[in-house]
Amino acid sequence: MAAPRILLCGDALGRLNQLFKRVSSVNKSAGPFDALLCVGQFFPDAPEQLEEFNDYVEGRSKIPIPTYFIGDYGIAAPKILSAAAKDSANLGFKMDGFKVCENLYWLRGSGKFLLHGLSVAYLSGKRSTNSQQFGAYSQDDIDSLRALIEEPGITPYFLVVMQFIPCSFPLLDFTNEWPSGVTNRAATSGLPSGMSDPSIGDSHISELVAEIKPRYHIAGSTGIYYDREPYANIGAAHVTRFISLAPVGNKDKQKFIHALSPTPASKMSAAELCTKPPNTTLCPYSLEKETGSENGAIKRSGDSESDSQYWRYDVSQKRQKHGDGAGDRLCFKFTSSGSCPRGDKCHFRHDEDAREQSLRGVCFDFLNKGKCERGPDCTYKHSLQEEGKGLSSKRSGSGTGSSNRSKECWFCLSSSSLESHLITSIGEYCYCALAKGPLIQDHVLIIPIEHLPNTLSLPPECEKELSRLRGSLQACFKRQGKEVIFFEWVSKRGTHANLQAVPIPSSKASSVEQIFNLAAKKLGFTFSTLKNDNNLEGRKVLGTHLNRNQSLFYVEIPGGTILSHVVEENENFPFQFGREVLAGLLNMADKADWRNCQLSKDEETEMAENFKSQFKEYDPNS
Repeated sequence: MAAPRILLCGDALGRLNQLFKRVSSVNKSAGPFDALLCVGQFFPDAPEQLEEFNDYVEGRSKIPIPTYFIGDYGIAAPKILSAAAKDSANLGFKMDGFKVCENLYWLRGSGKFLLHGLSVAYLSGKRSTNSQQFGAYSQDDIDSLRALIEEPGITPYFLVVMQFIPCSFPLLDFTNEWPSGVTNRAATSGLPSGMSDPSIGDSHISELVAEIKPRYHIAGSTGIYYDREPYANIGAAHVTRFISLAPVGNKDKQKFIHALSPTPASKMSAAELCTKPPNTTLCPYSLEKETGSENGAIKRSGDSESDSQYWRYDVSQKRQKHGDGAGDRLCFKFTSSGSCPRGDKCHFRHDEDAREQSLRGVCFDFLNKGKCERGPDCTYKHSLQEEGKGLSSKRSGSGTGSSNRSKECWFCLSSSSLESHLITSIGEYCYCALAKGPLIQDHVLIIPIEHLPNTLSLPPECEKELSRLRGSLQACFKRQGKEVIFFEWVSKRGTHANLQAVPIPSSKASSVEQIFNLAAKKLGFTFSTLKNDNNLEGRKVLGTHLNRNQSLFYVEIPGGTILSHVVEENENFPFQFGREVLAGLLNMADKADWRNCQLSKDEETEMAENFKSQFKEYDPNS
């Protein structure tokens, strides 16, 4: 198979006529090219440029080749990208781009995907500690990208990085920092004016690049073109090439289009991968003031442990090596990525439940040792988190064994970890509580009082009470012009059961089944469908198919249909699947992750009191 032919460009700034005229010319004279990757700001700076931009988005002008962009900010970005996110074709869990229009794809946040055999990893937006829908990336995006990169060392990745930082100048002026230190050890004759200071840039990007060691690192938004000499990587045989591209139509006529035809690493021999050009320099991110770890990861001697979360991704041999003494410690590789190349030969523990907790933002050291030495300086959670946005509080003590989890269950009424202010109704066998980090304010959980693993195999009296609560919720929300979607994640590890109830506008009810089926298709599976006018009987039928050695996801659709999917042992199934699909349906993509929706205790208390007031006349336990 021929090597893919890729075009790269810098900040488009909405100048799509000029960009695609140039792309068409290059494609005709030197092509054909497979795709165009755009770094830097893609959208216009000013409203008067919108007509040109919209001609392409609305199909009046044609985009010559598949184009992928990451600079999701600028004039009209929220409007256009919100519309793209709502398109049913873009629902689901895809990292290969949200389709905006024909041949135009938005790469959001962070991710990696295959592009004509070439692995592309990307990180988009300005760094932000707050949840923002567009134009920003968070620590979670960095975390996700690190987890997606399977192994350090020789990798076939591009790294397409764009970090945007607004400056204190007028709206039309923007700046962007490179990875700090990228000009270290570079030939001064090739450095752009004003860019010789190694402190310029972002240390988070430097750490990311030093860790994953891409073959190409492409950046934008600096306003200049710079093709650095290749540099050697610590702990890997291949070199990395850093390229910064100038904006489209820049007044200095600097290069804004660059062509590459890299051979995928899987098609290269070891000798080819190890070849170093004569002008190769040492790694710019490892000066004498820095010390390398066993696997070559950077650790600056002056750094304090609270400077970043880089320590959390230490994949050095001390965590993954074979040997005695591993005891009951968790395998970091498995916990962070869901797989471990050592498989059964790994002497560390492959714990699915710990992986679930890690995906929900729980500190790895807390999971592994029962404590985190960084204490309040750690930005990760030091309490176990339930899939249903559980009623958990700070967890104390050590160890993460099943005995401790049983004693400190998030949902057991006798537990000291229970957040009782979220409870809205208590019966003899079940109780209702509002979800923590709710998708919407009336996001409810129905929970058996007894510590049971699921709601599909409840004792008859408990099932009857659960059914009454379901009916009461349906009646309450029906009066508000809403239908209720019930769904449950049944884990084979048998955590405390909770049935989630999310009301949606009645006008959207007819789309629910289609949206869930579409999301399933994008993940590569098909739902089993159970149609029954009596939901109670349907749940009984579904319960007869439960297997204690398998996990199960199911969703109950208005009208009596139940969609279910048995999750196999090694299947990569999103634990927040139900919530994520409904977030798309409700046009709340930014709330798909419950961590983006956390409230203060006072806000939660007020929310619970408001719900109790509106549910009072329907509550069978009132």
